[in-house]
Amino acid sequence: QVQLVESGGGLVQAGASLRLSCAASGRTFSTYAMGWFRQVPGKEREFVARITWSDGITAYTDSVKGRFTISRDNVKNTVYLQMNSLKPEDTAVYYCAAAIGAPGVAITEYDYWGQGTQVTVTA
Repeated sequence: QVQLVESGGGLVQAGASLRLSCAASGRTFSTYAMGWFRQVPGKEREFVARITWSDGITAYTDSVKGRFTISRDNVKNTVYLQMNSLKPEDTAVYYCAAAIGAPGVAITEYDYWGQGTQVTVTA
């Protein structure tokens, strides 16, 4: 079992930055690929970014490329999402997820989920 706790969300204006953190506990964190997803009311949860466990290879959805950066610290058992140049359309609840193996962008490929942290970006 892996427990995930997100933090760092908040209310900001367009153009601002936020850094989300996801602290993991339980089984060996460094063996899991980690991802960030987001969801707005009435819509499906969508993939944002992912980082592999062994070599740190990253992937992003097109809408955040160049603005968001995912990283991980296997000593602190924490994954981060640095979000720059935020836009109102980035407003959502952001979820951290962990996966065994090499997941892609599908929700079903992830095994553990946090409770989410709200990010609100005003125009």
